[in-house]
Amino acid sequence: MKPCEEEEAGAAAAGGDPWKECAEVAVQLALRAGQIIRKALTEEKQVSTKTSAADLVTETDHFVENLIISVLKEKFPSHRFIAEESTAAGSKCVLTDSPTWIIDPVDGTCNFVHRFPTVAVSIGFAVNKELEFGVIYHCTEERLYTGRRGQGAFCNDKRLQVSKETGQALRVLILIYLEAVELMETTTYIADISKALILTEIGPKRDPATLKLFLGNIERLLKAQAHGVRVIGSSTLALCHLASGAADAYYQFGLHCWDMAAATVIIREAGGTVIDTSGGPLDLMSCRVIAAGTREMAMFIAQEIQTIHYRRDDEN
Repeated sequence: MKPCEEEEAGAAAAGGDPWKECAEVAVQLALRAGQIIRKALTEEKQVSTKTSAADLVTETDHFVENLIISVLKEKFPSHRFIAEESTAAGSKCVLTDSPTWIIDPVDGTCNFVHRFPTVAVSIGFAVNKELEFGVIYHCTEERLYTGRRGQGAFCNDKRLQVSKETGQALRVLILIYLEAVELMETTTYIADISKALILTEIGPKRDPATLKLFLGNIERLLKAQAHGVRVIGSSTLALCHLASGAADAYYQFGLHCWDMAAATVIIREAGGTVIDTSGGPLDLMSCRVIAAGTREMAMFIAQEIQTIHYRRDDEN
C-alpha cells in the first residue's frame, strides 16, 4: 500500500486528512508543469487538430500530461486517471468510485498556440465520484488556485469568495390549473443581472446551427441587461475568476470533465454554485455547466439559455 492509501486508512480512522499528501503532490506538479508551459509559450510549437480545426493540441500538451501522470502513477499506483490527451487518443473516460485524477495539462491551448498568456494547468481529484480537491495554476501570472472539500478555496494563500452583489432574485410561483383538476407549481427565477459580468466559451463546434445558438444565448443575456459577456479562451481560468469574485456567472456547452473538475471544488469552497444547464445537479460527464455566485443567478441563466448539444464524455 502506497503513502496516500496508507494515509486514507490511518488518518480517516483518526479523524485526520486522508488526501493531504495527494493535494500536496498536485500542487507541486501544477507548479512544475506551469514552469514548462511558461517557457514553451514563447517557443515554436508543433500544432495538430483533434475534433475540429479549433480544437488544438501541441507537443507541450502531451509532454505535460505524460509528466503529471507518470509521477502520480509512481506514487499512487492504484489510482485511476482521466486526462484530456489520453482520452483524445482513445482512453475510456469513465469516473468510478476509485480515487481518480482528472487532468487538463494545458487549458487554453488555442491561447497557448497564439502566445496569448491566459493559459493554465488543471488537476482535479475525486473519490467515490465526489470531488475532493482541485488545483489550477495560471502559468503566466503565477497564480495558484486551490480548493479542498470542506476546507475553503485560495489563490496564493488568499481566501477566495464569490461575488454576492448580483443575482438577487425573486422566485415567482405559478400555479397552473390542469384539466385533471390538479395544481402544478412551477418556479420562475427573475434576476437582476444589470451589474453582472458573465463569462462563457465558444466550444469546439463551429457549424452554423451551433454558432446561431451560441450567439443567441449571448443576445438573451445582453437583452436581460447584463453588464457584459466575456470569452477569455480558458474555461478553468474563467471559472477561477468567478471563484475570486471578479465575475458573477459562467456557462458553457462543449467543455469537458477535465475543464471543470478542479474548478468546481474551488468555486463551491468559495461559496458559489455549480449546476447543470438544465438547472439540475452538476453532471461532470455532461459537457455543460453553469456556475455563479448565487443559486438564483445560476437558475436564471439556466432559464435564459438554449441548449447546444454535445456528446457526453463517458460516451466516447
